[in-house]
Amino acid sequence: MTRDDILDAAAQVFRQKGFNGASMQDIAEAVNLQKASLYHHVSSKQEILLALLDRALGMLTEHIAGITAQDLPADQKLRQMIRAYLVALSDNSDLSSVLLFEHRSLDKKSHARHVPQRDKFEALWRDAINEGVRSKVFACPDTGLAIRALMGMMNWTLTWYRPDGGKSIEAIADEYADLMFNGLLR
Repeated sequence: MTRDDILDAAAQVFRQKGFNGASMQDIAEAVNLQKASLYHHVSSKQEILLALLDRALGMLTEHIAGITAQDLPADQKLRQMIRAYLVALSDNSDLSSVLLFEHRSLDKKSHARHVPQRDKFEALWRDAINEGVRSKVFACPDTGLAIRALMGMMNWTLTWYRPDGGKSIEAIADEYADLMFNGLLR
């Protein structure tokens, strides 16, 4: 039994029961350990939550950072970022759910440690939009609002998207990009 196995199981348990509804006993059972044995690997649910949030942000940052480093027009770059982000959320739905829905359960100390990583991730999006504004590809009077709108739209997808549904995650990403770039007006 590895720490990664425990974190994988904890992500599933947190997604199913929520952080506050899950117990260390639930996590121990998910990995076929005695609760006391679980404490040889982790000290608390808070430690697990923070580790999962770190893992999720690291994974998402890795997916997005490679795109932001490419020499592409801002609209193509943002379109690829949207696609990569949604694919990563979909492919890692347990971990992504913990990031999107359980971060509010962090205690103050863990939250203070988490925020700089979250801000670093959001800066990738801010930089891409600001690049588009500088190059006159985008007209965006409030980059922060645009990022929050885009992230909200993409993050909420995790609650309703089904891989066996009518559209692929890539098709949804492309429609989101079109909506973001073109709006609803003809």
